Amino acid sequence: MSNKKMTMGLIVGNRGFFPDHLAKEGREEMLRVLKAKGIDVVAPTPEETHYGAVETREESRRCADLFKRNRDRIDGIIVTLPNFGEERAIADTLRLADLRVPVLIQATPDDPKKMTIAFRRDSFCGKMSACNNLMQYGIPYSVTTLHTESPDSPEFAKDLHWFEAVCRVVNGFRNLRVGAIGARPAAFNTVRYSEKILESQGISIETLDLSEVLGRIGRMKDDDEAAQAKLASIKKYVDSSNVPAAALLKMAKLGAVVDQWMSATEVAISAVQCWTSIEENLGVVPCTIMSMMSDSLLSSACEVDICGVIGMHALRLASETPSALLDWNNNYGPDPNKAVCFHCSNLPKHFFRSMKMDYQAIIAGTVGIENTYGTVVGVIKPDKMSFARFSTDDTSGRMRGYVGEGRFTDDPLNTFGGAGVVEIPKMQKLLRYICETGFEHHVAANLSTVASAVHEASTRYFGWDMYWHERNDGNC
Repeated sequence: MSNKKMTMGLIVGNRGFFPDHLAKEGREEMLRVLKAKGIDVVAPTPEETHYGAVETREESRRCADLFKRNRDRIDGIIVTLPNFGEERAIADTLRLADLRVPVLIQATPDDPKKMTIAFRRDSFCGKMSACNNLMQYGIPYSVTTLHTESPDSPEFAKDLHWFEAVCRVVNGFRNLRVGAIGARPAAFNTVRYSEKILESQGISIETLDLSEVLGRIGRMKDDDEAAQAKLASIKKYVDSSNVPAAALLKMAKLGAVVDQWMSATEVAISAVQCWTSIEENLGVVPCTIMSMMSDSLLSSACEVDICGVIGMHALRLASETPSALLDWNNNYGPDPNKAVCFHCSNLPKHFFRSMKMDYQAIIAGTVGIENTYGTVVGVIKPDKMSFARFSTDDTSGRMRGYVGEGRFTDDPLNTFGGAGVVEIPKMQKLLRYICETGFEHHVAANLSTVASAVHEASTRYFGWDMYWHERNDGNC
């Protein structure tokens, strides 16, 4: 869905009493690999440093200055070790540049047939020294799945894809602004959170009272250009043939007001009050508008679940595809590894086999069918699935969460709203963990396998307390 080109800073390690030609060849090989992957590279030229590598303090400074001049472009930094490398020069470069982006350490393997002084790399050992120095400097870093990997190997290709996802999550959370539209529904203590803890992590909350939303809608004319454009988008997005025209226009005005507010306040994602103020005071549900935002990679969660939409955002950054917020809602027969994930629903189109607009069956019993049009109904398509949940732990003043992977199945399901059957290995262990540690009933989901990247970003670079259910140590 999103195809932003990545830019990596490249640090080539070198140590003089190891073969210099390995640094030269290693740099050229890594540049070829990154270019073939469509990645732009910022790296010293052979004219700026010896072979374009870093070994001395002066070369570290030159490389760091180059990185600082390209600060706004660089998404992450790759440290490649074609020989042992000068570990202090690598650490100094990163400290002087101070980009605070993810760092990946790669070491090229030796060839047992080329172990003479003219070809021996010792990068196997050098990688440990580089990592040791970065730890001493307090610079967070990631490592490849295998201790040594050739730049042109399938293993490194997989790790590079994973590292790009880590970079997107880390950079996507920098100065993140989240919209809280309306107050938390009184019946949902589960979605309470700490704005101050989130602010300490660089995540700001921008609030908008529903009275302001409703007031702006009330002042908006039926022929308003933004409202009419949104109405056309709604009709194009989902089958709404059975929905009253008056309800569709209300949704369009709601969508136009939210779009304008998010643009004006530079809010990237949102969480919206639904239950039951919008239905009682506007006469529709916001589900379709939220579904459209999430499908456009502007994640939106209901019940003002701010931490829920942050989980959605992390998954969508990693995968570059839409996320949804779901309830861990029902068992699926006697199978302990299956459950029904459900919402009523604002799931993005990306999740469905097919969908239509209808009324919200749960709230209709309270406020009447005529006030609940706008929900998106359908069955989630069979696919891989990553899940994540973040929460503010107010007693410890820290962020915490969990991630994992499973799959949406093709099992039959006859229900309302948006729902699917999910299968997760050792799911009872996960459910016990959620209950024993007091996590919310909401979970963010994405049709991908990106739990590893989200876990790496949130633990290694954010310092959050995370549980990885049924961890797979291979980078995905």
